[in-house]
Amino acid sequence: MPAMGVSRVGGLGTAVGACLALVLGATGCGPSPDSSERAGSSVPTPTASSGGHDTPVSGTPKADGGASAGPSEAVGSATATARTTAGTPSKGTSAAKTVRLPPRHAGFDYQIGGAYPPPAGVKIVSRDRTASPAPGLYNICYVNAFQSQPGESSSWPSDLLLRDGDGEKVVDEDWGEPLLDIRTAAKRERVAERVGRWIDGCADKGFDAVEPDNYDSYTRSSDLLSANDAVAFIALLSKRAHARGLAIGQKNTAELTGQREKAGLDFAVAEECGAWDECGTYADAFDDRVVVIEYTDAGLRKALSGYGDRLSIVRRDVMVSKPGSADYVRKVG
Repeated sequence: MPAMGVSRVGGLGTAVGACLALVLGATGCGPSPDSSERAGSSVPTPTASSGGHDTPVSGTPKADGGASAGPSEAVGSATATARTTAGTPSKGTSAAKTVRLPPRHAGFDYQIGGAYPPPAGVKIVSRDRTASPAPGLYNICYVNAFQSQPGESSSWPSDLLLRDGDGEKVVDEDWGEPLLDIRTAAKRERVAERVGRWIDGCADKGFDAVEPDNYDSYTRSSDLLSANDAVAFIALLSKRAHARGLAIGQKNTAELTGQREKAGLDFAVAEECGAWDECGTYADAFDDRVVVIEYTDAGLRKALSGYGDRLSIVRRDVMVSKPGSADYVRKVG
């Protein structure tokens, strides 16, 4: 989300679903209580410019899930274990699933604050993992992958919560979300196994793709996490998603678009790329397979003026609320 009253730093991703559950009573897209715990390549250091923006929203609503639509096309990631071409499983991957990429320049709605009947002309919908898919559309499943949901850190093993030199949890202060510790390969595997079960749930419900949020959490880690850690971790999620037939989107973090193949990412979910002049970065990296959410009229105008004939763009309210709410805003032009 856009940063309200917060300095913008490199790659601030969206934890929009973080507090949404508190209003709607959903468990949200972050870690759910779970008793069953299973026991680097070089990446350039990001600059201070970014591809995503957090907004501290207290008590924001959360959303639901998705179905299918759009052409079946080859996955564009080097690390995919389920790479397909025109819907045909690749050779040497007996368990390969067909991964369908989102259509370009299609009607889009961002419903992670609560599911509702998609407006006319919508072809792509993003909803929270607790929701159900929108029949007949291309559905993206939102999961909070790099941070714990507020109030749910106790459901995580203590050693998987990032801690500073004093042993205190490192928290995304805007959202009250403790960061997950992905500094070592062993911890990345353990965190990915938990998040992977949510990804499996998205696939089981019938979603077409997954949107792991907070890829940029390393920028809020007081230098305890690195870009290398983020790329290595999301590559594990990409492998899990592709194995289940899901495409996987890069959420914000424009400075890491150059790592898309290493990370195994297929498309982008970009918040406020118009407002921050970043739409071209995502468009170039993902061959125009980009869904854009703007939170201001000015941002929408900029996004449409430069990329209205190429990308999937919508203006939503900061609360990502449902129709009937006093906060509800949805515009496409």
